[in-house]
Amino acid sequence: MHEPGPVEGTPSHRRLSPASAALLERAVEASRTLGSDPSLVLHGGGNTSIKLPWTDVDGTDVDAIFVKGSGADLADITAAGFTPMRLDLLRRLLPPTELDPDDLPDQLACAVLDSGAPSASVETLVHVALPHACVWHSHADALLALTNTTNGEGRVRESLGERVLVIEYAMPGPELGAAVARAWADAADRHDTLEGIVVLQHGLFTFGDTPEQALERHHDIVAAVSTALPEGLAADAAELAEVDPVAIAQLRSAISDRAGMPVVMRREASGAAAAAVGSSRLVEAMRRGPVTPDHANWTGPEPMVGRDLDAYGARLAHRRNASARGGVASGTAADEDWPKVVLDRDWGVLTAGRTAKESVKAWDITRHTIATASIAEALGGYAPAAPAHCDMLRLWAPQAAKKTRATAEAPLRGRVALVTGAASGIGRACAEALLDAGACVVGWDLSDSVAATFDGPEWLGLQVDVTDAYAQRAAIAAGVDAFGGIDIVVVSAGIFPTAQHLTDLDPGMWRKTMAVNVDAVAILYGLVQPFLALAPGGGNVVVIASKNVAAPGPGAAAYSSSKAALTQLSRVAALEWAPAGIRVNMVHPDAVFDTALWTPELLEKRARHYGMTVDEYKRRNLLSTEVTSKHVGRMVCAMADGTFASTTGAQVPIDGGNERVI
Repeated sequence: MHEPGPVEGTPSHRRLSPASAALLERAVEASRTLGSDPSLVLHGGGNTSIKLPWTDVDGTDVDAIFVKGSGADLADITAAGFTPMRLDLLRRLLPPTELDPDDLPDQLACAVLDSGAPSASVETLVHVALPHACVWHSHADALLALTNTTNGEGRVRESLGERVLVIEYAMPGPELGAAVARAWADAADRHDTLEGIVVLQHGLFTFGDTPEQALERHHDIVAAVSTALPEGLAADAAELAEVDPVAIAQLRSAISDRAGMPVVMRREASGAAAAAVGSSRLVEAMRRGPVTPDHANWTGPEPMVGRDLDAYGARLAHRRNASARGGVASGTAADEDWPKVVLDRDWGVLTAGRTAKESVKAWDITRHTIATASIAEALGGYAPAAPAHCDMLRLWAPQAAKKTRATAEAPLRGRVALVTGAASGIGRACAEALLDAGACVVGWDLSDSVAATFDGPEWLGLQVDVTDAYAQRAAIAAGVDAFGGIDIVVVSAGIFPTAQHLTDLDPGMWRKTMAVNVDAVAILYGLVQPFLALAPGGGNVVVIASKNVAAPGPGAAAYSSSKAALTQLSRVAALEWAPAGIRVNMVHPDAVFDTALWTPELLEKRARHYGMTVDEYKRRNLLSTEVTSKHVGRMVCAMADGTFASTTGAQVPIDGGNERVI
């Protein structure tokens, strides 16, 4: 027994000695090193483990293994991302036990020592089958290029000799765990010289007494394979055509219909994409399947070539029937028949997912598939795992659960919003609310700070002068390239000029106010209508108008008139667009003081004018409540989701109650 101590960053009941805690931290650092190399690990692929003693509640030591949690990203994993498990219970799941794959999640859960830990990797049994303290696993591109050929096993043996065991592909879970256990037992006379295991069309496992040794062996083996690889196929990049954004939106709409949910679709027109679609040989090679069945979760079983969804569905139906004849569950059309990757000679590579993050994952994996398949073709022919393996793994419940864990349910998941004036104030609050609801957001603003207003794959900030029709058109095209369409438009960009009475009205100021607050929106409406008409579930427009529409104030002729004109323009849009399923609604905020317009000095001045404190001035409405930009953002979000599904042309005040408006 030893004196336990908490591991930093994990629940205090993870009871490890200081020495073991230090080893776990070393495993964390070595895991991050492995995960930081995308040629080894992509988006949750790969896993690591370390065996350590755990002090139980009665003070006795328990042999435990800390395995990377399922779906966690090795590049930024922490100690809390490892799941501590009882080795004695896990070893009972290896041969001669024949474990049903569907029983694996329950059996792994029974062995977990920390109820707050993540679900363990489905490859836990491989780590358990090997006696070493540390096991490191990756889907190394170099190994996959070598093993995904007709003579993959022979090529591995030629490159690595007696350093590794070579095992035929087996489905991760009980099947692969049993295969590794049997291979290790059969190689008893080689244990002292072995450094790793290569699973054909899957990846590399290395092992060692320390995290550093397991990592060093991993790098050494991958380097030895890499030096033996040829260059890929000679690139013959396609000359990509100028793409009509509406055509992209049409394809995204059709894919969403096929999937039964809105999807996000990004277009990649880089050199790698052009080279891939320009090579008919490489396109046909990629149709044979992903470089490892694990990738099918994000890329689908095969890419769609061109834009014929019916032909793609027919190919996959044939594939499903073949899998069913082989004893593999066939799944459903929603599971399989919508493409996650599209290879188009004119457009480049398009990738789709339930979220922007999934579409980015699909492209990252596709980019590596392009390079890996190209090398395999140069070696004599790309030969990935049999389609049935992809189907079995993709439809296996633990793999499906990994994808579900990665994407939270959200009311606007898969939808794309365009928000003008998104860098600050109400526009920023609207963008934030939409992002929180799961939408992708294209934010426009005159300020260049819009690019960094938010971070993440769901955000695209573009500097746009809304009075420039060409700038609007280009920004719409960029947004469609990033996300596939436009489903929601929030009109928030606007100016509030310095107060001027009619006798002092500056014609230039009047024209500028109208140009930004009305004319620019008329241009925008003309440009976005075709995209809104294609929006899955129907398009939505929400206009940030003003209390001044119903209750104008002196000195605000230009602003009040522009917002009234904007409201009337939007009411016409509601009338004209209803047959296309597009809803147009307006909100009329008042006294929203948490914006850049209202400085502390200005608030003090206005409060003194009315003989009030600043807090009283902020709450001078019937409800005596403070109206914030977040209130407006939440209302806009409700109008964009299904809350107002049967409402169009509405005008809703957000002002705490105003006698003049009521």
